Amino acid sequence: MANGLREHLRYFGGWAIAGLALALLILLLRFGWPARGNGAEAHAPRSYAPAVGAAGPSVVNIYANRIVTEPSYSRLEGNPAAQRFLGPSFSPVGPPRQRLEESLGSAVIVRADGYLLTNNHVVEKKDNIRAVLWDGRTTDARVVATDPDTDLAVLKIDADELPAVHFADKGSLRIGDVVLAIGNPFGLGQSVTMGIVSAIGNERLNVGLNGYEYLIQTDAAVNTGNSGGALVNAEGQLVGINTAMFGRGEGAEGISFAIPAETARAVLDDIVRQGYVTRAWLGVELAAVELRHSITGELRIGLQIQAVANNSPAAQAELRPGDILIGFRGSPVSSLAQFRNAEANLAPGTMVDLEAVRAGLVFAKHVKLAQKPH
Repeated sequence: MANGLREHLRYFGGWAIAGLALALLILLLRFGWPARGNGAEAHAPRSYAPAVGAAGPSVVNIYANRIVTEPSYSRLEGNPAAQRFLGPSFSPVGPPRQRLEESLGSAVIVRADGYLLTNNHVVEKKDNIRAVLWDGRTTDARVVATDPDTDLAVLKIDADELPAVHFADKGSLRIGDVVLAIGNPFGLGQSVTMGIVSAIGNERLNVGLNGYEYLIQTDAAVNTGNSGGALVNAEGQLVGINTAMFGRGEGAEGISFAIPAETARAVLDDIVRQGYVTRAWLGVELAAVELRHSITGELRIGLQIQAVANNSPAAQAELRPGDILIGFRGSPVSSLAQFRNAEANLAPGTMVDLEAVRAGLVFAKHVKLAQKPH
């Protein structure tokens, strides 16, 4: 009897195991084998040619120049013997001379009707600007307006039905994403470098590129001539405007920066619509300082006012040089970059609460921000 029961269990148990195995096989065939690593995203494409093909025609080469007039000097300048021989009437300064100052860079077609985005430093104070399109056509470009605070400039060329770049969705860029920098390095023509996003909006960058340093950090090479070019994701969508390489010649290899596409789009829209960028302004020059609490000894960051602009909101609120800002809109200030970005993201006319220290005493102000002069 016991032997018969064991035979029945062995028989039905074998069928149960076979049934489970078959069910598992069906599930795997239906929903796919599990990918190694962290899902399907672990499989990088073998080629980024489709991304370059999508974005490349939207990147143009920029050549800009201006005539600079400067004084010329005699070779005898600073020669005491010549001064004694020629007498006190001798002047080492000769007639003015002119020279051609040139710069090169890149730009991105952002509207099919001929609007381009580039860096302000590429076209600043330049008289003649030429754009070379992807198909070899050369055309004159004019500056519509610039925004030095973000190192951006909007250009216009007389052309229609241009291949405008596609902007990536806001907030879609992540640290670790693959990015491609497309531009005109050293005037050699369009080329592409690849890297990953190393950081986004690092408030400790203090690169000195512009007034609002919420930047994308990447290890994609950005050389002379790449400035103003496109930083795109693996789908060829614009995520930033390349602007600079950090610490060139100082051992800081593989650190480059780009202005986020969200910032660039906001600047573009304002300039096309009204000719300038809408940006709130308190009207102070600031420098970061450390403050120590008199009782706890805790250190915190403050922003000391270095200068107050005439007729500015700060002047009307009777803020003074030497005052130290410690709070803005109910939150402590953590860095100069954090404050500038928070200020710039507000609309002119916004009422804000400030907290500051003067002669060791904390005080508060209610201030109406103004439009930043342009």
